[in-house]
Amino acid sequence: MTKFSQRYGYVPVRSALQTGDIDNALRSRLWNLTRNVFLEDVPQFSHSGSSDYLPNLRVRWLFKHLMEDYFKKPVDGISSSYFDEVKSLRQYFFGCPWYEVYDLIEFLADGGNDQSFIQSVNDILKEEMSGYRFVSGRIVEITSEEEIKTIEEALTVPDSLKPVREHLSQSLTLLSDRKNPDYRNSIKESISAVESLAKIISKQNHSTLGPALDAVEKKAKLHAVLKQAFQKLYGYTSDAQGIRHALLDEPTLDVEDAKFMLVSCSAFVNYLVVKVQKAGIKI
Repeated sequence: MTKFSQRYGYVPVRSALQTGDIDNALRSRLWNLTRNVFLEDVPQFSHSGSSDYLPNLRVRWLFKHLMEDYFKKPVDGISSSYFDEVKSLRQYFFGCPWYEVYDLIEFLADGGNDQSFIQSVNDILKEEMSGYRFVSGRIVEITSEEEIKTIEEALTVPDSLKPVREHLSQSLTLLSDRKNPDYRNSIKESISAVESLAKIISKQNHSTLGPALDAVEKKAKLHAVLKQAFQKLYGYTSDAQGIRHALLDEPTLDVEDAKFMLVSCSAFVNYLVVKVQKAGIKI
């Protein structure tokens, strides 16, 4: 069940899309993957006697590699205890700044050579709505500052445009629900925000997006190409048209599709608001 804060849009965009931070769930999942891939095959020795020494050559090499090349500390500081070393690495992982988690994950990917690990990391990043992905062996930002600012700006429209804000907020909520994301309805909510704004500007409450945009074009000197572009997008998202219905039944709709629509519709909302204000139309 989604939280109240998510349903009503009280979760900031940057938190919903996980940029500039990592929440506990994402950090925990990345740690579990790291432990399973690099450490889990080590026998769980008891704490008594010499059985606690690191017997696995691969794991011994890993800790030496981390100490020497990642932490850049003397390798003779490595404990002979597997448990102590794992505990130390875990404390670092959960205590370091968010960007150092990505530093370590990138380091463990061995310059992009460990494709299985990279794919698993990307799966987790995608499921947890992180704004970053592995690309060519390096973790890079895939949700830009400009995209975030575009959404944030659209979510601050005045109260007279409350329906617009609610549609965009719901789109973000559906997109960023990490347990049960609803990409189809997120897309619907995004285009509904544009439709609501066009209806408010044109004062055609019972119209659809096409006729409403025609009226807006006359009032606010809307660029014809942009109007046509959004009319075509609406064609892909309107239940009343077969083209759109086919798209929404398409099983390959994904987070990228929903995010594109949210960013695009947010940008168009911002554009329309400015055009209307410049035209002296009260909204």
